[in-house]
Amino acid sequence: MTITRRNFLLTSAAVTTGIVGCAALGEEHSSNTTDQPVVTTAQQTATATMPERELGNTGLVVPILGLGGAGRTPLSKDNREQEALALIQRALELGIRYFDTAASYGPSENYLGKVLPSYRESILITSKTAARDRDGAWRELERSLKRLNTDYLDLWQLHHVSFERELDEIFGKNGAAKALAEAKEQKLIRFDGITGHHEPDIIAEGLRRYPFDTTLVSINAADKHHPRPFIPTVLPVAAEQGVGVIAMKVPAYGRLFKPGVLDGMHQALGYTLSQPGVHCAVIAAENVPQLESNVQVARAFKPLPETTLAEIEQRTAASWEDNTFFRAWT
Repeated sequence: MTITRRNFLLTSAAVTTGIVGCAALGEEHSSNTTDQPVVTTAQQTATATMPERELGNTGLVVPILGLGGAGRTPLSKDNREQEALALIQRALELGIRYFDTAASYGPSENYLGKVLPSYRESILITSKTAARDRDGAWRELERSLKRLNTDYLDLWQLHHVSFERELDEIFGKNGAAKALAEAKEQKLIRFDGITGHHEPDIIAEGLRRYPFDTTLVSINAADKHHPRPFIPTVLPVAAEQGVGVIAMKVPAYGRLFKPGVLDGMHQALGYTLSQPGVHCAVIAAENVPQLESNVQVARAFKPLPETTLAEIEQRTAASWEDNTFFRAWT
């Protein structure tokens, strides 16, 4: 079933968009290379003041802020195409190169697929599958590639892995891990990862059981107060294995900015990016002005001293349950 899958997808993408040069893109991005993507003059100007970090052992160097494709954003909402496309275009102008989406994020992949192909060689497109079996994962990958109008993903991830039984299925005889390996072998994906916001022990165990390239986990200023925190559980395992760490749920859908908690994104993002082993963060934006504000904060980022981190943690101590509400999601 997989022998001719890549050729089929390349042909479909070319017919659909008429713009993807599959041979050139496939060859240039097929290996784990440390070469940096070519960027336009506008992108060079935009990224010049945004800090960048190496994403684990992938060889990729990414700006510390990426654009999230779900949550409180038009990217994941039906009938919001005009707003979504304007947001994506502005993100590119501001120097965003990392775009996060998933097969289950509503129209997000379709919206991104209308803008990103023209910038394909200078950006990173990441998506996810919630399937735990090999064939189901393959079906979602094929659909994601078509929606995104690309012949490969820079990163394909197992979405919201929450329970040990899921790990057993993923790594079983016909589990989704087989699809990861096959897709990488066929150069349909460059790197693979595991994501989760429910149980850190499960993510850490997944990293021990399979050589993932990255992990996307919830890391925010309230994490320390949760009885099962992600930071001390996942980050040491990721660091030991050279796994790239992408942070999500940084502002807890804005709840960290309620009166009496944090003052703004400079504290929320500053705290997350100051955690040793965190390489970048993906944050959704409700509109262009909010995106511009987030980018401004990212450009000004400097690692926070321990005293400031402790002060931020103290400010979240009374509201940690409200700011880790997503831990109940599976």
